Amino acid sequence: MGTLGNQFILSRERRRFGRQCLFTDRNEMILSVQPSGRLRLKYILRNPINERTQLSEQYAVSSALTHNVTLDSHGLNHFEGGWNIKEVNVADEESTMRYRKKVERDDTWGVEVNQLMHDVMDISSANNAINIYEDFFVNLPADLGHGISMKIAARGIHIFHDLWIPSRSLKMCEWLNTDPNQFVLTYSNPRSLAPDYSKPLNMLPDFGNDNENAFYVWDLDDATRPVAHYDTGRVLRIAKVCLRDESYMVGGLNEGQVCFWQTDSMGGPKRMCPLEASHREATSALCWVHSKLNTEFYSGSLDGSIKYWDTRDLLMPVNEVLAEPYPMSVQKREDSHGVTVLEFEYTIPVRYIICTDMGYVFVGNRKGATPQETLVGCYQLFVGPIRAVMRNPFFVKNFILVGDWRVRIWSEEVKNCPSTFYFRRKNQVLSGAWSTGRCSMFCIGDDQGNLEFWDLLMSHTRPILTIKYKHPITHLVFKPDGSILTVSLANGDCAMLRMEEGMRSATLKEKSLMMSMFEREISRCKLLEAREEEMKLKKRLTTIHLEEERKSREKLEAKKKKGQAKKDQEPKVEDEATMFLRMIESDTEFSKALLEFNEAIENIANKRAKRVFTMERTVFERDQYQVQA
Repeated sequence: MGTLGNQFILSRERRRFGRQCLFTDRNEMILSVQPSGRLRLKYILRNPINERTQLSEQYAVSSALTHNVTLDSHGLNHFEGGWNIKEVNVADEESTMRYRKKVERDDTWGVEVNQLMHDVMDISSANNAINIYEDFFVNLPADLGHGISMKIAARGIHIFHDLWIPSRSLKMCEWLNTDPNQFVLTYSNPRSLAPDYSKPLNMLPDFGNDNENAFYVWDLDDATRPVAHYDTGRVLRIAKVCLRDESYMVGGLNEGQVCFWQTDSMGGPKRMCPLEASHREATSALCWVHSKLNTEFYSGSLDGSIKYWDTRDLLMPVNEVLAEPYPMSVQKREDSHGVTVLEFEYTIPVRYIICTDMGYVFVGNRKGATPQETLVGCYQLFVGPIRAVMRNPFFVKNFILVGDWRVRIWSEEVKNCPSTFYFRRKNQVLSGAWSTGRCSMFCIGDDQGNLEFWDLLMSHTRPILTIKYKHPITHLVFKPDGSILTVSLANGDCAMLRMEEGMRSATLKEKSLMMSMFEREISRCKLLEAREEEMKLKKRLTTIHLEEERKSREKLEAKKKKGQAKKDQEPKVEDEATMFLRMIESDTEFSKALLEFNEAIENIANKRAKRVFTMERTVFERDQYQVQA
């Protein structure tokens, strides 16, 4: 019993514990059944056929639905412990001795020790079946366990079909918090707007609903019959259940109206806004926001307006703003962008996100009184419409954006450099969602039916798992516990995929790694932002300096020109030489005399040039010249 002091050491040889159980093979006939000729004559051959059992005629039904129970086996290897830390100092031997004696005086102590001895003997007897001192699996190759990792797989468990043929378009799926096995499937029937429209066939007429614009609440364990239905007389585009109070549900119609249901009563909407207060185009986005009575929500439309409603009074919206990139006090509808997605997080009650069909992301402020105060930020991240936006359930300041052919992860802590991760795909991406069980995993679906699972801790270049469907994937959402993924297809089917254990849970180390990764990306973006601001400031200062130099140079040149002009206007002061020259030029007699003097000098020079000189030799020079000759 460790350091408790009460010890009983049992020393016994291994061979005294009993011999090992050995098994042998032997041939012994237990039962022999001979073939029967009569039964062979009754056997009927049948050609193999394909038959869809879900949509066929139902011959048997059972109202008893059993839930799947998952059992786990856990064990504990306990050596010594259980000390009452408030009364006993484990490091003090006297304190532990006093507490040990106190436990020994308890009446139940002997019974517990006796039971413990029986358990130890049972385990020792079980160990006799094998030789516990033998080394097993010593001849296995060294690289046998190389590459062992968690299992990455998703298994289909259910497919929920539309109750109408031909099938309507499945827009979205939303799980309910009150019952973890129930969810809402929202269908849209735009074909009913065509002039040659004919009513589809209802596959479940006894359900009590004959409206082709209805949508249903399903149970995960029953894919044959929905739990409840809600309908409307017009084409439905989107429906949202309030997360804080699931008895409230709102929807957006194709005419731009919004309507309100109470989920405890099936049927049509309880309230609907009038046409004069509705959007000018179809209502494309809805989101519930934080309020005391859980009755307030935002609606967005492709006409560029975002309206703030209260379900208690849908006659007029509480507030309205247009999604303009550069809002002014007086907004213009022709400058606004169509709203495609609205997102709100209850842990951040002041902010909400607006995504548009022009690829812009707006950050809205609920407390803003003017358009400039309401739309506090605007970022262009895509060239096409943004399809989906969702915050990370573990790190709410980071969320995923899906649009055109790209997927981006944005952080609110970075203003001018919002994209921290960037993924480009070959096909147009229509949907995306973060995993609610594993913090580093998200999935996306494209128009070719490719469902891709990405894990940021494993790879940033390729998905960890890809599943192919025949139809485009319109919406993705995980169950709140992360165990099941709901895949909404364009043909009206809803597929349920059960995640493996490694894809629906994350350890504390993985969460810390994900947190450090986000922090690293945010710090990198902040450094880039600071560098960009520094370059802009340097460029602005350089421009200002050059402008100042140009202005000073222009001022200096203007001053020089002004001084030169002033100097030219002033009368010039002549020196004595100039005055003497002007006096000579003005005296005609002096000029004439000077001209005659110059002519006389020239004549004398000409005469001297024409003069010939004769050289006469002396007697001595003549004699010398002759001798030389």
